[in-house]
Amino acid sequence: MSKSNVVNLPEWTRTGNKDNKAQKESLGSRLKTWAQNQRALQLLAAKKWMLLLSVMGFLLGRATILNELSPFAIAYFAVIMFMRRDSMLPVAVAIIAGSLFTPFPGGLVIAAELIIFMLVYKGMESFQRIDLSYAPLMVFVSSFMVGLFQIVIGPSFTWYPMMMMTLDAGLGFVLTLVFVQALPLLTFRQKSRSLRNEEILCLIILLASVMTGLVGWSVGGLSLEHILSRYLILLFAMAGGAPLGAAVGVVTGLILSLADIGAIYQMSLLAFSGMLAGMMQGGRKGAVSIGMLLGSSILSVYFTGPGDMMVSTWETCVAVVLFLLTPRSMISAIAKYVPGTADHSRSQHEYARRVRDITAERVTQFSQVFRQLSSSFGQISRAGEAGTAEREMEDFMSTVTDNVCAGCVRRGHCWDAKFYQTYRYMTDMMTTVEECPDVTAAQLPPEWNRICGKTGEVLEFMKGQYGLYQHDMRWKRQIYDSRQFVAEQLSGVSQVMEDLAKEIKREGQAMYRQESQIREALEKLGLSIHSIDILSLDPGRVEIEVVHAYTRGFDECRKMIAPLLSDILNENIAVMSETAVHPREGLSMVTFGSAKAYEVNTGIANAAKGGDLLSGDSFSTVELGNGTFAVSISDGMGNGERARMESSAALGMLEKLLQSGMDEKLAVKSVNSVLMLRSPDEFYATVDMALIDQYSAQTTFMKIASAPSFIRRGSEVIPVTASNLPIGIIQDMEVDLITLQLHPGDILIMMTDGIYDAPGYAVNKEIWMKRMIQELEGHDPQDMADTLLEKVIRYQGNEIHDDMTIVVSRIDHYHPEWSSLQLPGIGRMERPRTVS
Repeated sequence: MSKSNVVNLPEWTRTGNKDNKAQKESLGSRLKTWAQNQRALQLLAAKKWMLLLSVMGFLLGRATILNELSPFAIAYFAVIMFMRRDSMLPVAVAIIAGSLFTPFPGGLVIAAELIIFMLVYKGMESFQRIDLSYAPLMVFVSSFMVGLFQIVIGPSFTWYPMMMMTLDAGLGFVLTLVFVQALPLLTFRQKSRSLRNEEILCLIILLASVMTGLVGWSVGGLSLEHILSRYLILLFAMAGGAPLGAAVGVVTGLILSLADIGAIYQMSLLAFSGMLAGMMQGGRKGAVSIGMLLGSSILSVYFTGPGDMMVSTWETCVAVVLFLLTPRSMISAIAKYVPGTADHSRSQHEYARRVRDITAERVTQFSQVFRQLSSSFGQISRAGEAGTAEREMEDFMSTVTDNVCAGCVRRGHCWDAKFYQTYRYMTDMMTTVEECPDVTAAQLPPEWNRICGKTGEVLEFMKGQYGLYQHDMRWKRQIYDSRQFVAEQLSGVSQVMEDLAKEIKREGQAMYRQESQIREALEKLGLSIHSIDILSLDPGRVEIEVVHAYTRGFDECRKMIAPLLSDILNENIAVMSETAVHPREGLSMVTFGSAKAYEVNTGIANAAKGGDLLSGDSFSTVELGNGTFAVSISDGMGNGERARMESSAALGMLEKLLQSGMDEKLAVKSVNSVLMLRSPDEFYATVDMALIDQYSAQTTFMKIASAPSFIRRGSEVIPVTASNLPIGIIQDMEVDLITLQLHPGDILIMMTDGIYDAPGYAVNKEIWMKRMIQELEGHDPQDMADTLLEKVIRYQGNEIHDDMTIVVSRIDHYHPEWSSLQLPGIGRMERPRTVS
């Protein structure tokens, strides 16, 4: 049958196999072709850089100073030897080829210097002491040895050749340091960063040195070094403005004048032309070109005759044509590395955005990991609880029967013939032991003795096993609670990290126009502003950093800057923090932010039971962040030090969790689990917390087995109550949150049960406390707290039967210390739209 199936396969099946084989071969060939193309592209890129380095080597091999010194070649070759060893051979050939165009014996001298340097390099490499930091010294030694040998075999030994030899070696030493800084900027792809002034200067020196190799070459009577030097100035003037254009002009003019002493005037001509071209940067390429033409033409009139002036003008025109043909992308590539340019700021902003997006993505991934861990722990706990009751019951019954019924002669009669009756008998007895652990055999129903002849033995053994069973179940329950606690904590951490990722992902906006408007307004006041960074302009979440020159004792940030910002933004702005960044220079960095719409003033009064020093109550007033102010009281079980520890621990943990951004209910459950797991003793604490939003005055009350709180609004007293068990008693506790809107002038009174229970059980406590609060005079929170505590103690006959704590908080509008400051001509700022 199998042979028949093989022979008579359908035609479409055989065709399909061929097609699949053909597809696999086609896919393999495509992958092979793609890999070959990638290798070809990499090889082409490597050859491109090798060709560029070789051309630079050729020109630097030809470059000389005063037709006597040639320090460029050996310095360039040394840097290539350390940084781009793969291009060493073609660069060496190019340098020697370029040196053939120098006066005799320049080519032999440069070739000898390269050979000596390679011998020194190989010698140090064999001793494993080779390092880039030794390159300048190796160049100095190689050049000095060749120069010294040339003097020794020369016709005379005078001071001038010795001086020139030492100067040539010293210039090689310095140029090596310069090329070490400049060459990586050309050959290695740089990340988005700012170039230091030293790096920009080194790059200009390298490019000017390369142009020195063009000295003496001309096309149609126009000097190539003059054309390229002006083209280089145009590029940098367009990218960096007047300072960079003038700097490039000075450096290139200096190096070109060293190569040809007759062109000393080029230094001032190029510097002036670069400055003038950079000043026209705002007018784009056309304006920069006009600035170069004007600068070179004006100075050519003074330095040269009419004929040379026309030659200089034509050289500038050729450089301008090359500049106009240069793509904008090349100029932007240069500008993004120059600090202070728009391209650089945009590049930095894009780089920061990429870092922010990557960070947010990583935080989101960690959040998902914690959420998955939380889900896993929760599943383990639920699965363990679901099957544990039935399994524990079976183990319990098996242990009893194995120990009591194993030696009984009627075992076969009971468990085989009357299995269900015996099993029911055992379960009923277990239920009886569970309901009454001290039950005796005489208290059992008489019919049980007729079912089993060893009822007393079964009862005693079952009572013993039941104690062990309860002990095991208690520990297993604690393990399950611990797992559930870990699951809830992981879930809370996941939520906090998710919120953090959302905050990171908020699109940062470059607000140059708003920063310029603030700077203009502050400078109109006569302030010296170093920098302004706007982090956020969202209403209620303004954050601005200002670095300014301050005068000790004048407090300009609170008296002038904050009032002016308040007027510009139409929102109360306050000083959040102030730090001296450069005390010697008198610079201070001040962070301004949205002032709270409301402020909370609190007063606290407390007394310990019996007049002791240490009370079991704890209280706290703390800023949780995001404009939330927390007022809280906790009453520990009992009195004294242990009760104080429990209450302060409950408040401390709860505040830290809320400050981290965890949800209120989850934070309370987490604290509850910690208090339950950390001690086998039954210690608990009440929690009464009011979370006041200082921007809206909306208040969330978190009351856990605490005494009622009261809000006095004019002559009205509003109670705030909730019914919960104290924290630290049961695992699955319910948390009730009450949200109320407070108004300016409202007074919030929070108290422990030592105050609320003072009148005893015969009096309606709520009505009594309302009357006491209504009788309070004044509006100062501390005076009200002291007066209310004194009234309660006098009502009890000057005796303190329990710990007493009162916290009184008053809600008021925030009034800035200084009124807003309005300047003529400065209007309100247009805020960017927030992207959710």
